[in-house]
Amino acid sequence: MRDKLSNNAIRISSILDRFLRYVTVDTTPDESSRATPSSERQRLFLARLAGELSAMGAADVTQDVHGYVIATIPATTSRGDVPAIGLIAHVDTSPEMPGAGVTPLIHRSYDGRDLVLPGAPDAVLRVDDHPELREQIGNDVVTASGTTLLGADDKAGVAEIMSAAEHLLANPQIPHGPVRIAFTPDEEIGRGADHFDVGRFGAACAYTLDGGECGELEVESFSADAMTVTFHGFNTHPGYAKGKMVNAIRMASAFVSALPAQVLTPERSEGHEGFMHPHAMSTTVERTSVRLLVRDFVTARLAEHEATAEALAREIASRDGGRVEIQVEPQYRNMREVLDDHPQVVENAATAIRRTGLEVRMRPIRGGTDGSRLSFMGLPTPNLFAGEHNIHSRLEWTSAQDMARAVDVIVELCKVWAE
Repeated sequence: MRDKLSNNAIRISSILDRFLRYVTVDTTPDESSRATPSSERQRLFLARLAGELSAMGAADVTQDVHGYVIATIPATTSRGDVPAIGLIAHVDTSPEMPGAGVTPLIHRSYDGRDLVLPGAPDAVLRVDDHPELREQIGNDVVTASGTTLLGADDKAGVAEIMSAAEHLLANPQIPHGPVRIAFTPDEEIGRGADHFDVGRFGAACAYTLDGGECGELEVESFSADAMTVTFHGFNTHPGYAKGKMVNAIRMASAFVSALPAQVLTPERSEGHEGFMHPHAMSTTVERTSVRLLVRDFVTARLAEHEATAEALAREIASRDGGRVEIQVEPQYRNMREVLDDHPQVVENAATAIRRTGLEVRMRPIRGGTDGSRLSFMGLPTPNLFAGEHNIHSRLEWTSAQDMARAVDVIVELCKVWAE
């Protein structure tokens, strides 16, 4: 028992050390760039991962012109009918919060109290607001200092895949088929799968490591569109504007105010409820654009939400003497539409989670992952937990023990497929 506990402590320390190294590297994407990856800092970090994979003995390690890193853990079973499976994580962090200058803090043997982060007086991780912290008593909780995000989304997933790869390569007695690894850029700006070559990846299915609480297995996501509503007015000198000026800013403001406020908003929806979320505006009197995120778990409802928004916009533009343009850009679709046709992909993941002693938590993703798009590109890809909490926030956190459990699930998953 003492040796087992010692080995467990070493394993937890190893994954924590790796994670701490990774989060201090700035990998924020650049939404204004049309290159892939959108920022050179992502390419450099991806190259670093490729070097680490080569050093630990992974095969076929490549980094393509778009930055994607792909590698193989060769099969250890002699059976020829074991399919290759994939493990995928993204290296970029959310551009909504600073990702440079991350100072990770380890709260050893967390005792259940609120955590006051030293970098900002208002950065307090309160247990009443985040009750999942109660499951972490005695664990080593990791936060940032309160001025940046932590980057557990998705460097926890990156660290877990790297640690699992290292473990499998060092223990060839563990039976498994071919395991393909991919690290991708730009997931946080919706471009993570843009240049992913499913055929070259060569896996029957894959799993993203990009989820939250221990035991989570996510097989359905939002279907998502981006909608841009642009109001065109007429500008003239405000001192002589009576009867002449048509203010696009006022039209856009009236449009946002007219959108449903008690339903179909992020702040008032949960579970399988969708929303229309105005999240950005570009404003002048002559031309004002409102950008909306349109989300629902039933793909057909996206068109219904968009029709509601368009009708409101056209009514306001007509009333105020302006005109309006509507642009809708499809983003991703609910992965369940594909995964329902591949039940073994989901069941094998559930089996692996149970075998590590965890309860399977099947929850919808109120967002999307690379797996949402990859599933529709011919690579069925559910999402596994990585221990991410409060993502895209200064209060983001994870725990070393949760990351170690994710590694256990990866290893067990490879064994289940070999059976």
